[in-house]
Amino acid sequence: MDPSQLTTRSQEAVSTAVRQAAAAGNPNVETVHLLSALLAQPEGMTRALLLAVDVDVDAVGKAVAEQSAKLPTAAGSSVTAPTFSRALYEVLQRAADLAAELGDEYVSTEHLTVGLATVGSPARTVLHQAGTDADALRAAFASVRGAGRVTTPDPEATYQALEKYGIDLTARAQEGSLDPVIGRDAEIRRVVQVLSRRTKNNPVLIGEPGVGKTAVVEGLAQRIVARDVPESLRGRRLISLDLGAMVAGAKYRGEFEERLKAVLTEIKESAGQIITFIDELHTVVGAGASGEGAMDAGNMLKPMLARGELRMIGATTLDEYRQRIEKDAALERRFQQVFVGEPSVEDTIAILRGLKERYEAHHKVAIADAALVAAATLSNRYITGRQLPDKAIDLVDEASSRLRMEIDSSPIEIDELRRAVDRMKMEELHLSSETDEASKERLAKLRAEMADAEEQLRSLETRWEREQQSLNRVGEIKERVDDLRSQAERAQREGDLARASELLYGDIPALERELAEAQAAEATSADDLMVREEVG
Repeated sequence: MDPSQLTTRSQEAVSTAVRQAAAAGNPNVETVHLLSALLAQPEGMTRALLLAVDVDVDAVGKAVAEQSAKLPTAAGSSVTAPTFSRALYEVLQRAADLAAELGDEYVSTEHLTVGLATVGSPARTVLHQAGTDADALRAAFASVRGAGRVTTPDPEATYQALEKYGIDLTARAQEGSLDPVIGRDAEIRRVVQVLSRRTKNNPVLIGEPGVGKTAVVEGLAQRIVARDVPESLRGRRLISLDLGAMVAGAKYRGEFEERLKAVLTEIKESAGQIITFIDELHTVVGAGASGEGAMDAGNMLKPMLARGELRMIGATTLDEYRQRIEKDAALERRFQQVFVGEPSVEDTIAILRGLKERYEAHHKVAIADAALVAAATLSNRYITGRQLPDKAIDLVDEASSRLRMEIDSSPIEIDELRRAVDRMKMEELHLSSETDEASKERLAKLRAEMADAEEQLRSLETRWEREQQSLNRVGEIKERVDDLRSQAERAQREGDLARASELLYGDIPALERELAEAQAAEATSADDLMVREEVG
């Protein structure tokens, strides 16, 4: 087989297999060397194929290592220049035949994997013992690489493109990992209305930095998951595209375009099931253009946007919209503007109250309601260069972070006492070498003082550790309550009412009672606490 027929990843795998054989002193490059090299590729298709057929990749790796250890070793020139075994030659030939059968122009790593599962060898034995065979792996091709053909030396960059270059916001909403979105109902309704149009169904959120444009999109993702949207949007996936990841590592002209085209093809094949979101929409103008004759992302998006094949939500600032988007009239007319204004102080307080539990669970501190009101009011009054609610959220986060740091650090009383004891020890060391009566008298007095200080220090350290354990227990209970609430919401969405009721009327109330008891125990000794756990 001509080595130039191999894709870049396939060539890397073969080279790695040769190096492994030489390093182990094996005279031949065997199929297990190649399988080991394929498994070692973090973004290679072998791992993806095995995961697609429910194979434990780590177990396969261990079995390959065991088989490699059994291979014969030899000394001499064969160690530095091992030759391909007959089985490996056959694997490469089977992989080339499979590529030709599928109409692929290059032999990729998935072809090699199927070849390893076809030819009788230790590698096939390992794969069979793991519960897969050549037929199962071939059947998994469609789910991993789609319906496309291998026409470039680097096809892996275009496989599962949405998974590589996008973040599924609806999946994150289902997991409960998105922050709750309070308010913004008018903006979300307007976005839903634009998305429900037949053509030009692409809203662009325009507003100053920090007003909550991304939060509107996250709110939409949460509504899609909760089925609180029109029929035309139910069951859709909302995916945030990362243009930076697409551009990163694109070394040759056309590589970025290939990646973006693969993403757009996946979106088109989903038949309207995917809604895309691009934060900083102005970056699509000129993104990926590498010189004369190269297309930028904006020009590649326009045809699909115009035909309604691509539903996209954009977000950008007023200044960037004027400077970049408005200059490209063809791109601008395909988007419908949705203005996101700065919320009022009252709305900001409501947003902070909605986020309060998440920040308490993260920092393991309590946040007083008065602190939320003060954060919204004072940030609006004194921080003029930024927008609500972002600056108010930052204040709460900063104060919580500082309090957590103080809790984890030694209190001032303990710190000062430790330093005093250290000074006394140094003085004791100096006086112990003196022989005059005054020094001896001073040494005896110093040792008495040091004993008292050390006893006081031990007492304070014990008390501080006890307080820390109490605070950590409260924080852990809050974290568990937050996690169980997310599980209950997920169970309700999935229709598992038995599990939801078990959580809502059993586990969560029990934990809340435990939390109330822990907080009551804390409150009884609140006046005597060395560390405070409330942001006030």
